[in-house]
Amino acid sequence: MKVSSKFLLASIAIASFASCSRDRSYMKDQSESKSSSSAVTSQSESKPETIIFKATGDSLAISPALNNFRELLGSLNVVPGPAGGFNNGRREINWDGVPAMFTNNNSFPADFFGSFDPNLPAGRKRGLVYGTPGTGFSVSDNDFSFINLKYDEQFNDFSPKRTFSAAGSNITDNFFKVPGTNIDASVQGFGVVFSGVNNASSTSMEFYNGDRLLGSFKVPNGGNNIPGGFSFLGVYFPNEKVTRVRIYSGSAALSSTQDDLTDSGGEDLVVMDDFIYSEPQDLE
Repeated sequence: MKVSSKFLLASIAIASFASCSRDRSYMKDQSESKSSSSAVTSQSESKPETIIFKATGDSLAISPALNNFRELLGSLNVVPGPAGGFNNGRREINWDGVPAMFTNNNSFPADFFGSFDPNLPAGRKRGLVYGTPGTGFSVSDNDFSFINLKYDEQFNDFSPKRTFSAAGSNITDNFFKVPGTNIDASVQGFGVVFSGVNNASSTSMEFYNGDRLLGSFKVPNGGNNIPGGFSFLGVYFPNEKVTRVRIYSGSAALSSTQDDLTDSGGEDLVVMDDFIYSEPQDLE
């Protein structure tokens, strides 16, 4: 995907504004030599160029960064597409179409949105498959209060009404397929809306090309005493292929015995809502 110089400059301004210097340590971590307000980083070979969008606050506060990340990726693709997939555009997952049988339990299939079964609807063919060292995945329409009643006050849904989490772990690995096929693929951009990020170091995303780490990026936090707020982080690599994105959502897994940091639980618990990523492309 080519990025015009005009849009690149606009992206710099937008991402810098969205950051509002709330996460200066993040930018320092990426490169000691660049300004904390810079959104585009020209790094060494081990730290490729990136375009970063991030924001924290209520739904209105994060929407500009989210929408401009969408604009950078391109138009929304809602069908699997021709053989080999689309050459551009983006995919989105907001969990709201997940049926009741996979809601409020730990049985959400890891390949629900990565299906290549011709008998399943197009909405199931978005080229994303998950992995976790935990016990599975969960989608909830009650802020995961089916796990712990206190979570109803800790989390919110960005696009009503379902949210997502790994089960038994705070780690989710995301792998890509050409939509509607079992062909391994890569993306250039990937972003997530999070709910409940209160600690500056608890939540992050790692981007890989094969086994090579392209970069690790902290998700902006809303503050230690603010339950239910939103955070958005989207990262785009103009000149790289991303084959896996590992998400660390909070410092611990959701549990009936684990309360959130804002409820004196000692751990920052985090759930996820919208996933936005560029059209997965065949690795070949």
